[in-house]
Amino acid sequence: MKNKISITLNERILKRIDSIVDGLIVRNRSQAIEVVLKRTLDKDKIAVILLGGPEENLIIGKEYVPTVNIKGISLIERGIKKLRANNFREIFIIARKNILEAVFGIMKEGRHYGVNINYIEEKKSEGSADSLRAIKNLVKDTFLVVFGDLLFDSIKIDDIWNFHLKNSNMATINLITYKDPSMKGEVSVEGNKIIEFNQKPKKRVDENSYLVFSPIFICEPELLHYEGKSLEKDIFPKLAKKSLLNGYISAVAETHIHNQQDVKKANLQKN
Repeated sequence: MKNKISITLNERILKRIDSIVDGLIVRNRSQAIEVVLKRTLDKDKIAVILLGGPEENLIIGKEYVPTVNIKGISLIERGIKKLRANNFREIFIIARKNILEAVFGIMKEGRHYGVNINYIEEKKSEGSADSLRAIKNLVKDTFLVVFGDLLFDSIKIDDIWNFHLKNSNMATINLITYKDPSMKGEVSVEGNKIIEFNQKPKKRVDENSYLVFSPIFICEPELLHYEGKSLEKDIFPKLAKKSLLNGYISAVAETHIHNQQDVKKANLQKN
């Protein structure tokens, strides 16, 4: 939603604003001002890496999922570098104590990567939404959420971010096509709005491809006030029914790292 406002600027600034208008991408003065503000505000974009749940669910061999090496670089380090390359400089990591300690051993405060990392300890959780609420009183602006077991080097997260800002809504989830919706959250879409979200529906494997949730999304801080234990089972279905959930269709899928076989496959992937 856009609001009409009245502002006063000096002539020199207005000339610089008008110089951005090209008639194609930036069509008028209002849009030019919006572009300039976005560039400025994007310098401190916020991202959350969600690693909630019992520690034993996030172990591969002798490592925790975020500390396993993919082509010589830990999964968490690859994720932070990807986020920083897209101007996400304020990073929150939500996890249990031992996982946070393991990640801190690699990333420290994040200064060497050009980011500020906030380590949020989760004592207990009954689902992904419950885990995410750990930042409820800490984040006051639009933010990105990435599940911490993902390798997402090829995902165009800046495009998802810009799409969310342009098509304002409570949340925008990344979508991919998938053959087996019983493994993901299947959605029904009209235009860019998701009208139905079903988490892991009854198994259907056929020649069709389905639109499913890829665990990356942008949202407004108000989402943290919605009741429900799980994002996929509780929050997203509620938002879909209220037309508060948008979808961005990505041509490239993320890679999940759950076991040694996933690590092996990821190491064999081309960059």
